[in-house]
Formats: sequence, C-alpha cells, structure tokens
Amino acid sequence: MNRILACIDASSYATSVLDLTAWAAQRLNAGVEILHVVQRKDAVAARHDLSGAIGLGSKSELLEELTRIDEAEGKLARERGRILLSSAEQRLRDAGVVSEVRQLHRHGGIVETIIEREAEANLVVIGKRGASSEFAADHIGSKIERVVRSSDKPVLVAPREVIGLTGAVIAFDGSPAAARAVEYVARSPLFSGLEVHLVMVGRSDERHRTQIEQAASRLSEQFSPITHLAEGHAEKAISDYMAARPQAILVMGAYGHSPLRTLIVGSTTTTMIRTVHAPVLLIR
Repeated sequence: MNRILACIDASSYATSVLDLTAWAAQRLNAGVEILHVVQRKDAVAARHDLSGAIGLGSKSELLEELTRIDEAEGKLARERGRILLSSAEQRLRDAGVVSEVRQLHRHGGIVETIIEREAEANLVVIGKRGASSEFAADHIGSKIERVVRSSDKPVLVAPREVIGLTGAVIAFDGSPAAARAVEYVARSPLFSGLEVHLVMVGRSDERHRTQIEQAASRLSEQFSPITHLAEGHAEKAISDYMAARPQAILVMGAYGHSPLRTLIVGSTTTTMIRTVHAPVLLIR
C-alpha cells in the first residue's frame, strides 16, 4: 500500500501539511503516518550548567531539582504530542481520508527520524518552516534543505496556506533531475485531471525548443501540456509564472547539474521554496 509521511510540529504550517497530505492521500489511495518529533536537548545547555556557580553543599539539591523539572517537561512534551497527533488525525478524517492513519511520536533528531521513517513511505510532506522559525518571515525552516538532500523520496513542501489545486507547473531545464520530475508527473495519479504546464527558462533556440518538445511529448500521453519557453532570470521567471497561477503546485528536480543549474541546484532550490507561495514538490 502507498504511504505518505506527514511531518508536523506546533507551527501554523501543520495545518497546510495535513491539508496537502489529505489531498495526496485520496489521489494516491495511500495510508498516512503522522510524525511528530520532539528534539533532543543538550543536557548542559538545558540546565545552563548552573552547578559550577554555586557551593558544593547545594549542588546536589540543584541537580535533583533540575532532574525533576526535566522529567516534568518530558511528560508535558509527550502530552502535547499526543494532543497534536490526535487533532492531526481528526483533521485528515474530516478532509475525507478513509485509509489507515498511524500516529508516531518520537524524541530525537528531526532530520534523522524523517529519513528513518521515509523508508516505508512513497511521499514526504513537510512544512515550509517550523515552530522555531515562526518569527522569520520569508525564511524556510533550517531542516528543509537537509531533509531534501538526504531523502530518497519525493518531498512535498507545504506553504502557509493551501487552496484548491487545479494545476501543476514543472520547472524544466533539460537536466536528468528535471527529466525525473517530468516522468513523475507523467505516471503519478497525484496529478490526474490537473492542468499541466511545462516551463523552461533560456534562449529561444533550437536546442531548448527540442528539449521542451520532447518533455511535452512524454506528458502528452496523459495530459495536454501547456509549454512556455521564457528568457531572463530563472528564479524570477518561475516565481512570476507561479504567482499568476495561485492554484498550481510547482514540481521541480532538486540539485540538478545542467548548464542552467541556476534554476534547480544548491541554494537556488531553497530560494524557489522561499519565494514561491505554493506547494513545491521536489524530485531527486
């Protein structure tokens, strides 16, 4: 059975993660594992190492008190996680998900846990930013790039708000990563019935026209793709194209190595996630 790994925390992006997960689960006929990870705390940092600043007589009492506080915080974190996961499952059910839903509450490293759990998943859904970065407008979560670089599965990045999706825009540059993105759209029921756009940024020459026509030919088996070859700066051209289509999902290869690598390589991938206020599906 197909399975989606939905990664949530206490941020406002959890809602859009769940809405995208519900959308994808129904299209893929997939079960869902909802993952909430409480990060490990460094023991010295958590306690501020106050023991060295006090006399020996009171040190043991302080450490005992700090241990009790840690235990209480651990219980509180578990209860918060239980409530968060329960509410998340209810939101999926309310959205029409009838397949199996698992709840998983873990303590540990967020990235490491996601990579461990994705082994049983076909798709990973994660918020654009986490609870710790709520204050940093227009910045993405520090864990996103690490997850995408480490993941073997497609990663769907959720924006703050998800509206009804009616189309998909593939950012294409002729690279192997972009070709895999085209192939994924062509064969996945996730995009069934959507209007598909194929956008390439570069000179309007024979090489680029041939590349985009070949990609469109692969898509034409399932869709009637709309092709667009634009000149200019890739990041701005794609962002502008997406801004004119707020109900579309952006699909792009992650970390490709073509001559037009400024579109989908390295930090530019992060830039596209940051500047495009729509779901972004990254294909390795």
